[in-house]
Formats: sequence, structure tokens, C-alpha cells
Amino acid sequence: MHKPIIVLGGGPAGGAVALGLIRLGYPVTVIGQARPFDAVEGISERVVDGLRGAGFHKALTAIRTPSARNATWNGESNSANTERLISRRKLDEGIWQDLQDAGVECIDGRVTGVEQDSSTLNVTYQTDAASNATQTIQGAFLVEARGRAAPSARLKRFRGSETISLLQYWQGPAAEAQSAAVSFEDGWAWMAMTEEGKRYLQLTFDVATANLPPKAELAQFCTQRLLTIPQAAPFMANAEPIGDPHARTSTPILCEEAVGNRWIRVGDAAMAVDPLSGNGIFQAMSSALQAPAVINTLLKFPERMALAKVFHQSRVNALFYRFARIGRDFYQMETQWNERPFWESRHHWPDDIPMHIATTFDEFEVKTMPVVQEGEIIAADVVVTPDQPLGIWHLGGIELAPVVLAVKQRKEGQTLESCLSDLALAPSQRAAVINWLQGMGLR
Repeated sequence: MHKPIIVLGGGPAGGAVALGLIRLGYPVTVIGQARPFDAVEGISERVVDGLRGAGFHKALTAIRTPSARNATWNGESNSANTERLISRRKLDEGIWQDLQDAGVECIDGRVTGVEQDSSTLNVTYQTDAASNATQTIQGAFLVEARGRAAPSARLKRFRGSETISLLQYWQGPAAEAQSAAVSFEDGWAWMAMTEEGKRYLQLTFDVATANLPPKAELAQFCTQRLLTIPQAAPFMANAEPIGDPHARTSTPILCEEAVGNRWIRVGDAAMAVDPLSGNGIFQAMSSALQAPAVINTLLKFPERMALAKVFHQSRVNALFYRFARIGRDFYQMETQWNERPFWESRHHWPDDIPMHIATTFDEFEVKTMPVVQEGEIIAADVVVTPDQPLGIWHLGGIELAPVVLAVKQRKEGQTLESCLSDLALAPSQRAAVINWLQGMGLR
């Protein structure tokens, strides 16, 4: 393949796809620009592990040591957790360097147009904002990873309650790094403070009921609202706001068509949920890490094209509903303002299905489903349960479907050890499987 795979967006999702494709031997070109607003974000240890597992190195240097995180929800405060504060601009700069080090062609530019049909892919971009000059690159496949800013491309989308976040930097003296999440009558706030004294204050509201003032009055509006939140006082102490507030949508959105024959959407371009979950980077990378295998299958194994599409879309859907339900359950914990529009509309969205469904062994089924194997999407027998509808292929490296079938076919009075005797399991594997089965009440 001489034409590169073109990735639009150089954040964690686009970067993870690019690194995965490079490892599979594909030429990759990433086109992206720095964020116009340098947000501070809080990430968990699993995000750090995910970035490391994706192959990022320089990006990890932008991540600070864990700092205290206070949550005040439903009138109760909890300081048991920590999180790592990051500058998204510095993280993205590290990702950009990691991509270049891996051999990815990186173009600092703004995409102005994409033309694609069954045989042609042309991406037009500008590298100089002051000039109208454009350049065009031809590609073999398109990865849309520009986050929420990605054009809808008239694709069908499922949207949650319309949500907006207003964020603004404040500057004060050096202080101990910390962050806080606080609920209030018409929304919630997230606040962070770095060692350098930079404070990042964010207010999240319902679009329909926020009654926001004109843009010129937003700064005063934010300050007044923050003054009504006692937990904001340490973040505002001896500090002054810098610049105007930045407004961005926080509406949960699922792209119901996230993959085609020669294109794929990943990260927030495929699905984005309410930032309340605090899993933005994690969820973006979750859909991106599987994408190289999907792309590889679409390009090299056209007979498995439908299988690869089902694999990607089903996992994007599952991720969306998983994180949406996490957010719903957290919103339901706040009961002080049940009848207020912000809270009422979020207490039962996207549905009333519990996060985890109790399952018995009798409900286990063996089905043929798409899975990843050595950089390809293949069909394999997996174990499907009400709580794991996408299926479980392996358990600790042991293929699970033959185990479940053997147990379901065992004769009355037959021991687990006996019914598994025909399977090619090492003694340690057999012991692990029996322990798993006994944990579900089988004897």
C-alpha cells in the first residue's frame, strides 16, 4: 500500500489508532491542530495504564503525580479518592512527538474538506491560518478522530440531554494541587488547582433551562454562580479570572453508524458521554484501541467486511451505554433537587437497565461472534450472558466456549473434573476453570 491511512485528529484516540496501524505495517498520516483552549483534566490510573499500553511515552511526561480529589454530592463530602491533573495541550504535544518518533507523518493543519467515494479519498487542509492556500493529500482509508468537533456527515446520532459546560482559567499563588466535584441546584461544578497556582473552574448546565446571559456577561455570570458554592472558595481565593469563559457542548452523543467500507470513527467522534463520569480519555481510547484490527480486516479481508463492521459498531454502542449508565447512576445519587429540570432529565437516561445484571450459569449461551485475533477480526465461539452480551472469548487465556459446552452436556452426577477431562487443558488451567465454575455455585 502506497497511499497512507489518514487520521484526522492527533489526540489520544487518533494517536492510539495511528500507533496501532504503524505496528501493523501501514503508512499513516495524521492531520491535527492544537486545542484552542488548554483545558485541565483529571485522569485515573487506568487512563495512565491505557496510554502506556497504547505505546505513548513522551505523552506520559505530561502527567502529574496523584493529587487529592474531593467530591460533594447529595450534601455529603468524600475525600477518599485521588486523580492526576493534566494539561491537555501538553498531553497532546507529547502524543504528537510520540507519533513522529514512531514514523507517523504528522501535519499541523486544519482540515477544510474531505472527498470520498468507492475509489477516491482526498483530504484538503490548511497549514497557515493567515493564508487561503490549501493542500490535498490522497489516502487509502480515513480515520475520523476529531472528537466532538468532527462533522456529523449526516450520520444518524442518538443524543442525550443537551448539556453545556462553561470553563475558565483563574490564576492565583502557588498552592497544593487538588480538585473537587460539587453538585448544585441546576448542575454541577468541577474545579482543579495546579501547583503553579493555575485554577480551572468548570460549570455544567442543562442547555434548555440554564438561562445563560449574552457572551459578554458570561464571566460575571460564572463568578456569581461560583460564589454560591462553598467548595469553590479555596479555588477562587486570592485568584483572578484570566480571559473569557469557554463554552463547549457536553451532550452525550452516539454515532449509530461509526464505520464504513473505507472509513471509521473513533473516540468522541464515535461516541461521547457526559464528562461527569471522568472517563473521557479512557472511553475515547477504548474504541480506538480496537480500530487498527478493524481497519486491517476491512482492507485485507473484504470477505470479513461485514463482520468487522459489526465488531466495531457493537463495541462503540456498548461503551456508550456503559458510560451513560454510570453517569445515570451517579446522577441518581443526588436527591436534593429531584424535580429540578437538570436532575430530573438525567435520573432515568438513557434507560432503566441496571449497570450489572445478575447472571446464572443456566443463562450462559455459546454463540459465534466477532473477536480480535492477531490484528484481525475473526469469528469465534464465545460465551454470551445477559451481563456480557458481546461475549467472553477467553478467561485467563483459556478458551471459554468449550468449557461451558462441556459442563452443559455433563451427565447427572458427573463431576466437573470428569466432564472437562476431554478438553486440552493443563492441570493449572483445569484447576482455574473449576474454581471459576465453583464460584458460580456449580459442584
